[in-house]
Amino acid sequence: MPERGHALRKLGFLTIGRFDADDPRPGLEETLEVIDRAEALGFDSVWLRCRHLQAGISSPVAIMAAASQRTSRIELGTAVIPLGLENPLRLAEDLATVDLLSGGRVNPGVSVGTPMLYDHYKRALYPESYELQDFSKQRVQQLLSHLRGEPVSDFSGTVGIEQFTDHVQPHSPGLADRVWYGGGRDSAIWAAQQGINYLTSSVVSIEGTESRDFATIQAEHIDAFRAHHPAPARARVSQGLVVIPTDSATDDQIRRYRDYAASRFERTTSPQGLGPPVAGGPAPRGMLFSPDYVGISDELADQLFDHAGFRRADEVAFALPFTFGADDYAQIITDLAKKLGPALGWSPAGV
Repeated sequence: MPERGHALRKLGFLTIGRFDADDPRPGLEETLEVIDRAEALGFDSVWLRCRHLQAGISSPVAIMAAASQRTSRIELGTAVIPLGLENPLRLAEDLATVDLLSGGRVNPGVSVGTPMLYDHYKRALYPESYELQDFSKQRVQQLLSHLRGEPVSDFSGTVGIEQFTDHVQPHSPGLADRVWYGGGRDSAIWAAQQGINYLTSSVVSIEGTESRDFATIQAEHIDAFRAHHPAPARARVSQGLVVIPTDSATDDQIRRYRDYAASRFERTTSPQGLGPPVAGGPAPRGMLFSPDYVGISDELADQLFDHAGFRRADEVAFALPFTFGADDYAQIITDLAKKLGPALGWSPAGV
């Protein structure tokens, strides 16, 4: 556990991969350059946020494929792929292909549930079956089954001169063990029961707890995950907060970073999403946001060592803010690797 005197095991960060919708290529290239820089700095992982119908990464598997050919060591994750827009069999084929090309570095983080704004594009996504789609956790179980090489077809053999197997090809052994899932306490327990890994982020559900303290709730969720995992010693947990070190930042950058955090602080003071139930719909879910952390690395390290959720995580994937520029991101990830990481007891990999 990352406590004072104990080293943080893995350091990573999460990027949205933003781009200009009228000229996407420079932004996509920038994301690949960020991954290159991260490997050179010794980061253990880079995680790609997935966004559909937005100017952000819509195909993280394609980005990971490109990055796998430019890097040799760094782990490539997704946080997260919403499975409501995916066919689990086809996704398993793509993930396995990229995992093999990368040498076993892919960490697929996934989510379930009805896709955001689904009613607005469901006919384009599923023209004849949009009302029949199952957006439950069954989709994760299907993906895991396919990644594990379990049968998907009742035929295996030869047709003419072509050979067919009954399971997804290619098969990448061990990839299913690197699947991640996030969510609240119930989701943490469910992920543990599946034997997969647990992603935490800067938002938690207050369901099942009396606490209104973000760090305490996050710690409760991680404890529940470990308590229900069949092999807690190898179970991985990653914490993802917005953490912005300012050690080498300019005065202008520091001002903008602090303004960004201040503009988002109000939502951290009480649970969001509570309200009267909608007739025929699920009960409202209370979501509590974490404040963003901005400051010099020694100060940030003290704050994180006092954070109950951080103390229970094996590794971190700090989230880069969405609205900053390439120079800002370069400064932030450099300070993460050279200042904050060492302050947390972390040592760069492959450097």
